[in-house]
Amino acid sequence: MSQLLPRVLQYRSLLAELTKREILGRYRGAAIGLLWSLISPFLMLMVYTLAFGYILKSRWPGTSGSTTDFALILFTGLIIHGFFAECLTRAPNLVLSNPSYVKRVVFPLELLACSTMLTALFHLGMNALVLILLKWVWHGELFWHTLLLPVVIAPLAILAVAVGWFLSALGVYLRDIGQIVGVLAAAMLFLSSAIVPVDSLPESYRWVFYANPLTMIIDQAREVVIWGRMPDWSALGLYTACVTMLGALALAVFRRMRGGFGDVL
Repeated sequence: MSQLLPRVLQYRSLLAELTKREILGRYRGAAIGLLWSLISPFLMLMVYTLAFGYILKSRWPGTSGSTTDFALILFTGLIIHGFFAECLTRAPNLVLSNPSYVKRVVFPLELLACSTMLTALFHLGMNALVLILLKWVWHGELFWHTLLLPVVIAPLAILAVAVGWFLSALGVYLRDIGQIVGVLAAAMLFLSSAIVPVDSLPESYRWVFYANPLTMIIDQAREVVIWGRMPDWSALGLYTACVTMLGALALAVFRRMRGGFGDVL
């Protein structure tokens, strides 16, 4: 990992161009282009608020019980899951969908996972902007702790890159991985605190939710944005240390398996 940062800085222009192409390519041909990155979160929030807030009458424990409170809490979890799910589901095809980078040119393949993470991070930023705007409109207040949201998200970004390296390498040799990650992404949504408050579950089931790497980040994001409280720094520090070690291991695996990419593709 210590060698990666200089490499990223060396190819920062290439990384920026890859990310820009990914973002603009998603909205190419759309009449309003990048505006969809702001409109889509509003539409998603409306659907989930209608389904959970008005139809199912769901409420979050410890809140005023209003639908707007529930909508903001729910939306916070959904946008963080959406960020990680985008990185997770795209990871197995990162190398497979770019064989020319492997066969014909000398290309730093490690950047593919970084570019995917930055693309997903852009959309997370747009979603977070919508969340903060609605928090201000509905509640008439914003907490300065919201400025700490990037710090809370940073460890998950490291994990997303680590997952990208590992699954993109494994996906070259084991094509079935691409079919599994979609189910895994859905499971990570419903087995996290994105939709279900963990405290409301029987204690015998809580460990499953706490084992989900999204749960801690979702809870801390709600602390700074929704409740206006400081995050749990010790938990974030431990989380960061663990995902950094996992990232180093994933990068080592990626580089070791890279030698066979050309033969397989």
